[in-house]
Amino acid sequence: MSENSLLKGKHIVFVAGEDEYNSEVSLAALALETGKLYGARTTVLASYPDPSNPSNIPQLDKLDEADLAVLYLRFRELPEEQLVHLLNYVESGKPVIAFRTSTHAFRYPAGHTRESLNAGFGIDVLGAPWIDHFGHSSSTDVSLAHGAENHPIVQDVPAFFHVRSWLYLTLPYPPEGAVILLNGSTVDPELTSESRVHASKVHPVAWTLTNRWGGNVFMTTLGHPEDFEHPAFRKLVTNSMLWALQTNKRE
Repeated sequence: MSENSLLKGKHIVFVAGEDEYNSEVSLAALALETGKLYGARTTVLASYPDPSNPSNIPQLDKLDEADLAVLYLRFRELPEEQLVHLLNYVESGKPVIAFRTSTHAFRYPAGHTRESLNAGFGIDVLGAPWIDHFGHSSSTDVSLAHGAENHPIVQDVPAFFHVRSWLYLTLPYPPEGAVILLNGSTVDPELTSESRVHASKVHPVAWTLTNRWGGNVFMTTLGHPEDFEHPAFRKLVTNSMLWALQTNKRE
């Protein structure tokens, strides 16, 4: 089946809600390209009035009719009337693609009824919580994970490439059953006493899994604005959308 036929007419909802990586710009460009090249119907949602507002992403009800959700979230505190649309989407078993800070998508205050999402969304939905990173001045060498060579998401993606994203510590995640596609090694890390022991290890930077609601997930801890300019990363993302829609069991 061709790329055009897989994406044509599908409704992909891109949700940008973070204030560190200009995801509202990167996702809007990705949505425009996906619509023009592949005929997908795209909707881009973003924090309002600007990315620094953690408690307002209007029109999340668009997820109710989405075939695929693409998330780039960080430390949101969404009101229940907005949050419920995202949770209903996830719990429906539809596919999810998520970038970088989405492992720590929420930061509700202690005692809040949704406090469990602070770590639970990353673990239960995406396969990893926020742990730590190797510093903003560092970058990452990316390599194909052993045994992943034939996975459709990494087809035509180089076996080795370099990105601007500083490496996230992910071990011991993702969980058993996840398929690790790419690993990362930190380059010129800013070491602390806590991170020094982990600096020589490779950490998963892209994987797939089936979450507890039966939804297929592609998660990558990459996603610096410069990554979206890298041909290898762009191919990875396009492949992930094709994979997510092709494997969607809830159509």
